[in-house]
Amino acid sequence: MIGATGVTIRFGKRVLFEDVNIKFTKGNCYGLIGANGAGKSTFLKILSGELEPSKGEIYMDKGERLSVLKQDHFAYENYKVIDTVMTGNSELYKIMKEKDEIYAKPDFSESDGLRAAKLEERFSELDGWNAESDAAILLNNLGISSELHEKNMKDLEGNEKVKVLLAQALFGNPDVLLLDEPTNHLDMASVMWLEEFLINFENTVIVVSHDRYFLNKVCTAICDIDYGKIELFAGNYDFWYESSQLIQKQMKDSNKKKEEKIKELQDFIARFSANASKSKQATSRKKSLEKIELDEIKPSNRKYPYIDFKSDRECGKDILKVENITKTVDGVKVLDNVSFTITSGDKTVFLGYSETAVSVLFKILAGEETPDSGEITYGTTITKTYFPKDNTSLFSDDRTIVDWLRQYSKEQDETYVRGFLGRMLFSQEEALKKVNVLSGGERVRCVLAKMMLSGANLLIMDDPTNHLDMESITALNDGMDKFKEVILFTTHDHQLSQTVGNRIIDIKENGVVDKRTTYDEYLNLE
Repeated sequence: MIGATGVTIRFGKRVLFEDVNIKFTKGNCYGLIGANGAGKSTFLKILSGELEPSKGEIYMDKGERLSVLKQDHFAYENYKVIDTVMTGNSELYKIMKEKDEIYAKPDFSESDGLRAAKLEERFSELDGWNAESDAAILLNNLGISSELHEKNMKDLEGNEKVKVLLAQALFGNPDVLLLDEPTNHLDMASVMWLEEFLINFENTVIVVSHDRYFLNKVCTAICDIDYGKIELFAGNYDFWYESSQLIQKQMKDSNKKKEEKIKELQDFIARFSANASKSKQATSRKKSLEKIELDEIKPSNRKYPYIDFKSDRECGKDILKVENITKTVDGVKVLDNVSFTITSGDKTVFLGYSETAVSVLFKILAGEETPDSGEITYGTTITKTYFPKDNTSLFSDDRTIVDWLRQYSKEQDETYVRGFLGRMLFSQEEALKKVNVLSGGERVRCVLAKMMLSGANLLIMDDPTNHLDMESITALNDGMDKFKEVILFTTHDHQLSQTVGNRIIDIKENGVVDKRTTYDEYLNLE
């Protein structure tokens, strides 16, 4: 168990949250949610002891061990992979190292023997004899093969390091587990394994994630950071979303009724306060009026952009035909005789044996690269717009956001362009920011605004949820779901794939699997 008593966080004059009193108990997985900048990662750092609160304290049950998913991927460069995992239990790892040093001494003394005996006792209590095999099992389950276990961390790829650090956090059955975006950079098999691990984990988990499906799968409670408070809701993310929307609606409805009652009483008082025969009644109603208080509906930190893709014309019968596309990148063949035909109404989720294969295919479909061989044929009614995974080249100059977006607009009027930026949460002042200083999330919102302006009837989207907060992902999900024409997309967001996709094209090393089915049904087939 871990909890907070009277915790307040201030940065200068800004208060992230104030007087937080909350307890996280054994057997529960808590999803920590809130708008970008609300303080989710900050709160995890306070719970872990990395940051001190401005006021209040954090408490844990005596003797319990806390484990944190580390964010520095280069902190263990000279450690072996297997050792990096075992450092997750720092006490056990220190005992192992001290034991090795004592037994390596050429002049092993009596005091060394006594110390070694004491270490062996604690080592056994911590299940040290199974430590290396437990670490190896975690690594294998996350897709880190046995031949990598004895290598140094510096020899691993970035996505492999992420998995090792996740194994480190999970190692040794910690009493409290803090996970900040644990599914980032994980392949689908690793995410599914992690979901099952957390579902069966018997201690306390607190997790920050933008993956709505993941939160629904693993969470027993949601902690919502909003209004400067942290409020606890039983249930998963969907239950929180529905209940919070219902609470807001009820408060608004209640206020509407109270406002009507106030207006009725005010009208009565105005009509009859001067009438002697009615004066007592008017006075009584005035007292009733004074008792009515409107419930304060505070402005939420959450802001949802408005994403709505509208095509200038419907797709005709012929959409897209891809025939025997082959492409080699840096000496490696990533696409080998890929063929498929897209038809009207298809919203196709593209999967692949490697992310590079799908990204290269999308670049070819968008006209940014040419295949080594094969043909691509678009129907005469088709206009396309493309969301690239790497959008850096689009934002290399020093134009303002409004001038940047205007170049993609048929209507050049600034008010018209600013309207689209307003939908994407850029205020009047923010629209004048230079595009070369924008954050990842701001650039994504700009690209989405560009796509909305295009009027295209075929959307090609390469991982569009990258850098977006949960509110923007929800708005994008709704926008893609409502779009009446054709979408080709790939994403790490399970819920987006499941709720939008009606067809799966999976690019394998030895061919293409093409199924008209939902994402979940396809995973079950696999």
